[in-house]
Amino acid sequence: MQYVMPPPLLEIVIPAMYGIEGPALLTGWTIHQFHGVVLGIAYVAIVQTDFLQTSASRIGGATLLGLGYGVVTTVLLAVIVMPLWLSAVGFPAAPPFPNAAIPGTIVSLVGHILYALPVAIGYAIVTE
Repeated sequence: MQYVMPPPLLEIVIPAMYGIEGPALLTGWTIHQFHGVVLGIAYVAIVQTDFLQTSASRIGGATLLGLGYGVVTTVLLAVIVMPLWLSAVGFPAAPPFPNAAIPGTIVSLVGHILYALPVAIGYAIVTE
């Protein structure tokens, strides 16, 4: 994450979402990791539904759900929510809405998928 996220996302932009002026690299790391915990808990809550529970407890189904979750989190959070949130808090360098900048959105997509796959597969292994 440290070497792939385009600067100044981790040290300036993420802390700015919470009104923290940067550079604040440790704060950016902490906030981003907290977001990951929340997203992991959200994944578990979502796949508890009768509709998804069977697929989520199998490796193949979990892999597809993990891929889908990575895509959905990128579109909802990085493309839609982040530019709106940064504009709402008055961050002067807020990305345009929707935030579909290339290569940044592709990097975000890959990162979210690389996070969501082990979460989904881990869930499948634990619930098998």
